[in-house]
Amino acid sequence: MGFNCGIVGLPNVGKSTLFNALTATVQAQAANYPFCTIEPNVGRVAVPDPRLGVLAAIGKSVKIVPTVLEFVDIAGLVRGAAQGEGLGNQFLGNIREVDAIIHVLRCFEDPDVVHVEGAIDPVRDAETVETELMLADLESLEKRLPGLQKRARGGDKESAAQLALIEPLTAALEAGRPARSAIPKGEAEAVRRLGLLTAKPVLYVCNVEEAAAATGNAFSARVAARAAAEGARAVIVSAAIEAEVAQLPEADRGEFLSGLGLDDSGLDRVIRAGYDLLGLITYFTVGPKETRAWTIVRGTRAPQAAGVIHGDFERGFIACETIAYADYVAGHGEAGAREVGKLRIEGKDYVVADGDVLLFRFNV
Repeated sequence: MGFNCGIVGLPNVGKSTLFNALTATVQAQAANYPFCTIEPNVGRVAVPDPRLGVLAAIGKSVKIVPTVLEFVDIAGLVRGAAQGEGLGNQFLGNIREVDAIIHVLRCFEDPDVVHVEGAIDPVRDAETVETELMLADLESLEKRLPGLQKRARGGDKESAAQLALIEPLTAALEAGRPARSAIPKGEAEAVRRLGLLTAKPVLYVCNVEEAAAATGNAFSARVAARAAAEGARAVIVSAAIEAEVAQLPEADRGEFLSGLGLDDSGLDRVIRAGYDLLGLITYFTVGPKETRAWTIVRGTRAPQAAGVIHGDFERGFIACETIAYADYVAGHGEAGAREVGKLRIEGKDYVVADGDVLLFRFNV
């Protein structure tokens, strides 16, 4: 089961620098001119989770396998992208393939780094990109409407149902609101299948100068206010600092960040926020060979959670031995948790909770 976030924004806001730091590679060329990213770059990164080390120590595991997220660095959009400006629809198509959007906004002044709009205004930049995405969505839906309306008038029930889904989305876009603001109740999955850009959840990443990395600045405060009004989230990052951190040995990173007044890496916050944005949770398997984190969508039942490991686990699911993370730690492992009655046998209707340590019973 793969989950990915597309990194978007105007040119020269720090997208590729952020991507390079995320993946600790130079896959994406960071350059001071628009459209330096010609093909989307993809990187898989581990989701930081301190619980893994604790569980591995208790289980005396030989190795630790974290869960991962995929990040896609997509070339900078510009005003008019929906009509083909810049690299246009090529990149709107790439965005359609991701599960969530991380919108990088430039929140720093630097006369040596040009801004495609001429002046620094992250809220305007957010509106520019969102407008292009909304125009692309509106064009997509308007192409579908005539055929659906004709078939619905002829009595086709499926077309009528599609119309009932699409019409409120179209109305929202025509009013200048993203599709995610008008998703009918209970229709999130049906809307997801439409591939609308503005139906995807959004995380704003405020790229600030080094001095503002811990507290933010006036630019990032405006973005935070916009995110709060939308019910979205915003994270403050200094891409320049993160690029430096990515080059340091793991053992030196904490001290470096502490010297800058930071408790953790901004990238760690981005990864965790992206994970949360997608409504994901983690369960664990622990054994002498490995302690592994597994990614599932919140609300997943036990058989489907088992299927993330292997399809046979889901098809032949019988039950799962379940220990909450805190109980596993308190009992110093499975035996201790069992002794105090904290190991439960759950069936196919069990909804897996974040942090569960699971052992599946199956037969195929």
